[in-house]
Amino acid sequence: MSAPRVGVLVFPGSLDDRDMRRSFGLCGADVRMIWHKDQRLPESLDGIGVPGGFSYGDYLRCGAMARFSPVMRSLVEFAESGKPVLGVCNGFQILCESGLLPGVLVRNRELKYVCQDVRVAVEDPGMFRAELTPGRALVMPVKHGEGAYVPDPDRKPRVAFRYVGGSPNGSTDDIAGVTNERGNVLGLMPHPEHATDPLLGSADGAHVLRSFLAACVAARAGR
Repeated sequence: MSAPRVGVLVFPGSLDDRDMRRSFGLCGADVRMIWHKDQRLPESLDGIGVPGGFSYGDYLRCGAMARFSPVMRSLVEFAESGKPVLGVCNGFQILCESGLLPGVLVRNRELKYVCQDVRVAVEDPGMFRAELTPGRALVMPVKHGEGAYVPDPDRKPRVAFRYVGGSPNGSTDDIAGVTNERGNVLGLMPHPEHATDPLLGSADGAHVLRSFLAACVAARAGR
């Protein structure tokens, strides 16, 4: 079977789009960059990554303006069809703002930017289970000012990851990442694309990315 074909969205202010592209490529994906003004997605995509950064300068709220980009209508349709979507940091914020994930990300507890390695434990990663067994601990970096996750009281999240030893940002119940009810949309604050080489301090992020790509292959086989 050919390499999974993954799209990476690019917004004004995206910082980690090229890092995500490179890391997906290292994990075996065929990657296409998708500009925020594109109204249609490339054909035959198996999955989509929404990268970190500061889309639209984080004006209003993080991700609040990106949700109105032309490409988002196609992304929502893509996700609602059951195909895999991964949002990291600002991408997580965008997925929450668009309603694809429940809850919201708010200012860190100490009102300070956080940049450090964190340890998270896998809980319920939805369809992304290839290398993410419940209880497995992973080390990945975080870098955000608005990463405290607050659940939606009317839409209980499926918790994919929890911070081990307490959250660095004040997230409710130490939540570091969630999936939608169907399990095909995953958002997390730690950056797996910055943890794919031991020279960076950890290669644990590759487990997340390869699990995402395995879900892409499975979704393609099911079409």
